[in-house]
Amino acid sequence: MCRALIFFSLLLIHTGTLGQSFLTQIKTLPENKPAQVTQDWLLSSDSFKAGIYQASGGKDIVLANGLIQRRIRLTPNAATIDFRNLATGQQYIRSVRPEARVVLDGRTYAVGGLYGQTEHAYLREDWVDGFEKNDADFQLVDFSIGPLTHQFDWQPTTWTMNRQLPTGKELTLHFTSPLSTLRGITVAVHYAIYDGLPALRKWVTVTNGSTHALQVDQIVSEILAMPEEESAVVGSPEEMKKQQKIYIENDYAFNNAMRYELSDQATHWKVDSSYTSQVNYNYQTPCLMEIYPKGGIDATLTPGDRLESVRSYELLLDSYDRERNGLARRQMYRTVAPWTTQNPIFMHLVSTDPAQVRGVVDQCAETGYELVILSFGSGLNMEDTSATNIAKFRELADYAHKRGIKLGGYSLFSSRRIDDENDVIDPVTGLPDKGAQFGHAPCLASRWGLDYLQKIKTFIAQTGFDLLEHDGPYPGDLCASTTHPGHKGLADSRWVQMELQKELYRWLNARGVYINAPDWYFLDGSHKTGLGYREVNFSLSREQQKILNRQNIFDGTWEKTPAMGWGFVPLTKYQGGGPEAVLEPLSEHLADYKQLMMQYYGAGVQACYRGPRLYDIEATKQTVQEVVAWYKKYRSILNSDIIHLRRPDGRDWDGILHVNPDLPEKGLVMLYNPLKETITRTIRLPLYYTGLSEKASIRIQEGKVRTYPLNRAYEAEIEITLPAEGYTWLVME
Repeated sequence: MCRALIFFSLLLIHTGTLGQSFLTQIKTLPENKPAQVTQDWLLSSDSFKAGIYQASGGKDIVLANGLIQRRIRLTPNAATIDFRNLATGQQYIRSVRPEARVVLDGRTYAVGGLYGQTEHAYLREDWVDGFEKNDADFQLVDFSIGPLTHQFDWQPTTWTMNRQLPTGKELTLHFTSPLSTLRGITVAVHYAIYDGLPALRKWVTVTNGSTHALQVDQIVSEILAMPEEESAVVGSPEEMKKQQKIYIENDYAFNNAMRYELSDQATHWKVDSSYTSQVNYNYQTPCLMEIYPKGGIDATLTPGDRLESVRSYELLLDSYDRERNGLARRQMYRTVAPWTTQNPIFMHLVSTDPAQVRGVVDQCAETGYELVILSFGSGLNMEDTSATNIAKFRELADYAHKRGIKLGGYSLFSSRRIDDENDVIDPVTGLPDKGAQFGHAPCLASRWGLDYLQKIKTFIAQTGFDLLEHDGPYPGDLCASTTHPGHKGLADSRWVQMELQKELYRWLNARGVYINAPDWYFLDGSHKTGLGYREVNFSLSREQQKILNRQNIFDGTWEKTPAMGWGFVPLTKYQGGGPEAVLEPLSEHLADYKQLMMQYYGAGVQACYRGPRLYDIEATKQTVQEVVAWYKKYRSILNSDIIHLRRPDGRDWDGILHVNPDLPEKGLVMLYNPLKETITRTIRLPLYYTGLSEKASIRIQEGKVRTYPLNRAYEAEIEITLPAEGYTWLVME
């Protein structure tokens, strides 16, 4: 339906209440009729289509897609009264709260909200009609509906598992204040619901339509008073469990943890003192969730300016099972951030000597690699935008492109000292070079930082580079400087630097430039971060590295897809270590080289093969070609979801299972034997997420196919012999 046709201009009378035409207009929407969920969305999600509906005789507007629904009462003001997982029936609303909260010019205002609930442990439908609005709050005056919009332009130029941007519907509620001091200020609360995914996206925009400047100190874009996960008579909010059946991720995450929960800077679980019937004697149960950026915003909007809040993604879960919840989260990334499914085959070159770069480009073309990264220590300096430097790397990029190879490189932002004028200023001491997370760091909003961003853009635009490996993207450092041109002072320093970082990554995506970055900027365009590893471990022996790398893969793919993480293979000396740690000369350690490649490619994970070359002699070249050809043959299933079978412990077999019900190869198993003797084991393969239900056709490597029945737990039992310190793989169809 055309956006213009379903945009309803609701009557606003002088008291700020909605006119009677509102009920007439909302009744033109289809009535919400939730049906029983009869299929597993993780196996087939095509039938779950997003829509915007009306309910309760036109009093409520509903976002629903057959998996979840969020119902908002619109009169006398807007407030969510129902948020449910339709597969389980679980209700996430126990108490009505405003739809948002804003702090403007130092004063706090609720956006929407209904009042009158006295029991906050649960909410009954028959109470809602008796609730009232507060005239001092921002009042709902309008709403609009349209198709799903996207935050930035994305141009995939590498191998990509999913090239489809998400589809769905958006609802926007428009609010104004009846207060004369806020005349011309509008707040819009946005909700997006996706096709085929039990998730919502929510954010808020503030627009200054007045004739004077407006200070936006903070935006609380989501407030959910949810049922508690556990009841404890005593216990602090930090100690007690938060609601486990909802996963919340927002686009305000940093600190280089390489794991979202440790990077999140905007999800806040709070106590609810109005909930006086809770079990905790001191009212300390963490059952009130709010989304807002830690440290505030402190933005000044001149007339006509518009400010957008943090965007949150709310995924409703149907299980306590770690694997299933991980599968749900991974599917969320594939859907809402499909750029994370890009996964080019790359190596790390430690030189920028033109002859060596051309030689490695040739090796990549001959072996099936797709991208060369000029690594840290190679001599690449993207901050040098001189004509000579640009010409050198433009020529190398042109050569690579003619061979069908992409070229990119490494740039360090954080963890470096610039000078007193441009480094972050410690809020405690007021001194530079004191308060950075990683010892030293420039402020991204300093003159140097702003110039750095422009130089990176200039270098990439003029050389035609295809990748930025960005070490130390903005990690969250506060800056108390009042002289940096990009921010006013301490209060806005984090928000401004974060916005600058996001803008760079969005610009890169619009140009089709791939991004490796050791931080959680996935929702704003980064493509890959580290699996999670300790760099000095790569100075250990190859025998240790093989097991440690498999542990890193196993642990780093519970929440990330294979494409979202990188590993590491030091072809030459790195972080110390002797001859037992490196692979050069490659031909002398060919078995270890091949197994390390198979471990990573067999997981669908790209590793940083860091060194001067991919092969030294013909036998090495043939081995690399063989592994890469195998990976490309099974690329789609290897980039599909991982089921974790047994974590490597050096005592017995370990392995992972890739699954995808939409492919001809429904599953692919990688199994490893760390022991020094051949072993035979009977292994139960959990095949539920392959979509197979009664039997599976399984072959060991490229051998003969055998049919195995599945038990009532969708498992196939198979006997496998694994060579000493070796591996094998199985395909099921």
